[in-house]
Amino acid sequence: MCASQQKPLEIYLFVDPLCPECWALEPFIRKLYIEYGRYFRLKQVLTGNLAALNLPESKIRKWEATAARMGLSCDGALWMDHPVSSPFLASVAIKAAELQGRRAGSRFLRKLQEVLFIEKQNVSDLTILTDCAEEAGLDKAEFLNDIHSSSAAKAFQCDLKIAAEMEVEETPTLVFFNENIDEEGIKITGLYSYDIYVQIIEEMLNEIPEPQQPPPLEEFLKQFRFTASKEISTVYNWTEREVEREMKKLLLQRKVRKIPMKFGPIWEFIDK
Repeated sequence: MCASQQKPLEIYLFVDPLCPECWALEPFIRKLYIEYGRYFRLKQVLTGNLAALNLPESKIRKWEATAARMGLSCDGALWMDHPVSSPFLASVAIKAAELQGRRAGSRFLRKLQEVLFIEKQNVSDLTILTDCAEEAGLDKAEFLNDIHSSSAAKAFQCDLKIAAEMEVEETPTLVFFNENIDEEGIKITGLYSYDIYVQIIEEMLNEIPEPQQPPPLEEFLKQFRFTASKEISTVYNWTEREVEREMKKLLLQRKVRKIPMKFGPIWEFIDK
């Protein structure tokens, strides 16, 4: 068992908040945290191909293909109904959230992605971003102050610099480092099966670590307002039928609400 201050690995996760593959990677990151989080620290770095936002038709095709492949909510029609006019503001908002702590930043990014991919709202709208901050448990006044400050903008520019230095040109990209500073990191670009990420951790640790068991389902669902069936299936190694059976129990207890989506249901946890 590794002490929390002596985690042997560091993982740089390069994400674009508007990238469907980054959204699809989320279940794997959550599962890695649960099973092997005691072995690594995760540093989230923002990047983005802003020029691609001028090509809504290609965005729609990309989102639809990713959603169909991964079974996640990712409706490309958003780009026609509510185009994201200022991805820069969304990125700066994430850095503003991170000024309240790394976990606060992660909660905010998750909330922003839920609002974008599930609720199909325009995350370049300051009102919506502020609502995300409140729902993520951030200090609203501090968030609004920071989003207009030079600190958040500089932090985003710093992320872009790190991405350039590590020659990251696509998202998502993960770069794994161990304690030996003389060794190069292992970079993996794109979306792969969960086993690939575990294999890299094993290689860098030079051992096969014992994975931790996931928490009880209800406790897992409480962490976020929305959870896709695909996420539950990934974290618990359940089939689609097993997920449906377990969620039906919670549905009958009125602890969740089922939201039918184009590529698989989303479950909203009801916090009474």
